[in-house]
Formats: sequence, C-alpha cells, structure tokens
Amino acid sequence: MEFAKLHGTGNDFVVIDAPSRGGAYADRARAICDRHFGVGADGLIVAEPSPVAAVRMRIFNADGSEAEMSGNGMRCLVKYVVDRGLVRPAGDAFDVETGAGVLGVRVERDAGGRVTRVRQDMGMPRLAPEEIPLALEAIAAGGSGERAITCAHAIDVAVDGARLAVTPVSMGNPHAVLFQEAPVEAYPLERLGPLVEHHPLFPKRTNFEVVRMLGRDRAEMRVWERGVGETLSCGSGASAVMVAARLNDLADGALRLRVPGGELDLEWDGAGAVVLTGPVVEVFRGVWPD
Repeated sequence: MEFAKLHGTGNDFVVIDAPSRGGAYADRARAICDRHFGVGADGLIVAEPSPVAAVRMRIFNADGSEAEMSGNGMRCLVKYVVDRGLVRPAGDAFDVETGAGVLGVRVERDAGGRVTRVRQDMGMPRLAPEEIPLALEAIAAGGSGERAITCAHAIDVAVDGARLAVTPVSMGNPHAVLFQEAPVEAYPLERLGPLVEHHPLFPKRTNFEVVRMLGRDRAEMRVWERGVGETLSCGSGASAVMVAARLNDLADGALRLRVPGGELDLEWDGAGAVVLTGPVVEVFRGVWPD
C-alpha cells in the first residue's frame, strides 16, 4: 500500500488513496501510526471519492477511533490530492467532504505548482449543549483551580482536585478550551489532558486546549487530542480557540495562534464560518507491507 506522510504545523498524518486499500482502516491506523513499530503519526487519512465534493476525507486517530474533522489533516489531504493530480481544480478552490460537512479550501502553490499553504473553511461553530455534545448533569464544580481566567461562556468542571473553567465548542468535533494567565508550556497537560478527555461532561470525549492570550490578536496553545494525546498542533482546536476567545471578549476578528509546531492564522466574524490558514509539508513517501 503506497502512502505519504505529511504534516501541518507538526500535526502529522499518513495519507492514502482509498483504492490502495479497502476497509479495516481502524486496525490499519493503529499499526501505521505507532511511533515505534509503524510509520508514526497522529492519524491516518483516507482520500475517498465523494458525490458532493471534489474529494472525501476520512480520518482515523492513532487509537483507531474515527474522527469527524481535522483542520491540519484537511490541509494534508488537500496537498496530497492536488500534488498528485487526483483533484484538478479549475482554479485554486474546491470543496472537501468531511464528517463535519462539506467545506471549501483555497490553495497556495510554489513556483513548481506544489501546494504550500491552504486557506480553509472550518465551518460554523456549534455551541448548543446537544450539538457539542455535553452531558450537563455531569458537571462537578470545586477544587483548587489551575489559574484559569474567568470566562462568561465557561463551565466549571472538577478534574483531579482542580477547578477548570472550560469553554465548550464544537467544530464538528468536541473541544474544551481553557484560558489561563500562565505560560502554556508549564501546564500539566499529560496529567490533566486524559482526565478532561474522558470527563463525564463529554459523552463522546473531547479535545482539550490550554491557551494563554498574548494580546487581542495573538495567543499560544497546547492541545490534548481525543484518541491521540498531546500533539504539536490541532486545526479544529485552533478554530475552537478563535471562537472561545471572541465569545469571552478576549479577541476580535483575527488571531495568530502559536502552537508547538508553528503558527496558524484564524478569522471569525462572530456569526459565520471560521477560516483557518496554515502551511502544509510532505515529509516522505513509502510502501506499507500488506
């Protein structure tokens, strides 16, 4: 099975074309994504034909669970299909079918015609409890606190003796955003990330973003991804941060977000779709033995 490994700001994926292999994607994701015995990646992306868009993206986390959406993963898919001629857009824009709906992308290319950056429609944020989803009866407030910022749209949850004021947002997949004053590199994400991911408040588990605002147009983030663990970047998480920051009056319509793997640019007018722009790189190609 031929594959390519790509990354968007360090969030890395193995990408394959659906005709290369049919089915069994969950097992294959666990094997390929293993960083000791496989290729090593945060997820497996499958490019499939779509009846409603130029291509369909399916994404499987490193633990084999299928995710609805990945912003960084979508850029990897876009570069994969455009650079190989699997999608030949009339211009620089086309649509991608995802588990979060049909989303538009626009590519930027180098002198050789290869994709280097993608501007992507991340869709409308979903804020209703049933859409995220939230099990509000599972809220447990109290604890010692983790220097969180008080936010108008936050929900207090108790995790391992800490009170976390998280702002829940769905970008087609669930997110819990925590704003704090301390630098994000000092946050005990390895300890608290799994507990937030599996908190009863989130019946489908959740991604967890820890954020420090550096101004109304700049911020830094670390992320614990559902089904993966800590990653160097998360596009849908970055989009959730843009939404949560504006809802809590911590940002205006644009945000440059620094993640361990680089920088992402976000836009949200407070009503429409979130727009994410970021780089994408192909690392190498290979053949996985079947």
